[in-house]
Amino acid sequence: MSDNATSPVAVTDRAARRVAAILAKEAPGSALRVAVNGGGCSGFQYAFDVTQEREAEDLVIEKDGAVVLVDSVSLDFLRGTRIDFVDDLIGQSFKIDNPNVKASCGCGASFTV
Repeated sequence: MSDNATSPVAVTDRAARRVAAILAKEAPGSALRVAVNGGGCSGFQYAFDVTQEREAEDLVIEKDGAVVLVDSVSLDFLRGTRIDFVDDLIGQSFKIDNPNVKASCGCGASFTV
């Protein structure tokens, strides 16, 4: 378990509020899993999934009613990352500010480390 101040992955207040709102509509014990998967035009892409499954090695971030999980393999790619939530004219989405990214595709959906 980790608090946001000492976590290798930070969750902003906006992201925590959005995650908590999503989880409020899910089964008790649900969490948002953030992962890095192979794919996309640049090599890797982010995946978001609501789950009740937790692994012993998961990083667990709890903030303001939000629970975010990151598996140990994805953590290597996400260390130092800030997860935010944006709501602008283009739409709503989680935004990943990842200092490990060397390049990304034009739409920003995939990246290279």
